[in-house]
Amino acid sequence: MNFEIKSRSDLPIPSSRMEVVPKLRRLPALKEFSIKDKIPVYLESLPGGQLIMTKVDDVLKWSRAGSLWYLLFGLACCAIEMMATGASRFDFERLGMPFRASPRQADLMILAGTITWKMAPRVRVLYEQMPHPKYVIAMGTCTIRGGPYVYQCYSVLPGADVIVPVDVYVPGCPPRPEALLHGCMVLQEKIRAGNSPK
Repeated sequence: MNFEIKSRSDLPIPSSRMEVVPKLRRLPALKEFSIKDKIPVYLESLPGGQLIMTKVDDVLKWSRAGSLWYLLFGLACCAIEMMATGASRFDFERLGMPFRASPRQADLMILAGTITWKMAPRVRVLYEQMPHPKYVIAMGTCTIRGGPYVYQCYSVLPGADVIVPVDVYVPGCPPRPEALLHGCMVLQEKIRAGNSPK
């Protein structure tokens, strides 16, 4: 299809909204998920209602995965991407992940940025103050393996797993907010599968 537009007046402008509506494609309806899609349950229909039977462990795993509260602190430049993930465009809240400023109320620690040997004891103290079960995501190349600094700088830790056990690694320099969201969803799947924290 070859055509040329020479001025704005050549653009096809509808005279009313009624001309535009028939041209729109209808999107397929989203599938509504029931509780059976989220938790392994036995559902029995009875007169006057339904009876749901499942294991308590499955309900606890499902609730833990859907309510991860992450500790709000950043170590270096990856913290900017973590803040962007918590902002309105990417929105951690839709995964049930509000931030907490106190380690005593958080169950997820996102290590975002370069960890130095001077900061390592403080990160360990914050980890120990978190209640069980607790989870850790290492975000960024510097957090995972020290990044480009580990070979030329004596003060950089060669990976977060030296001081705390890490559940999910999110590589990148810096990783995009989408990558961090994916890492959080991977952690949620691990929790739902029953993999206990280290």
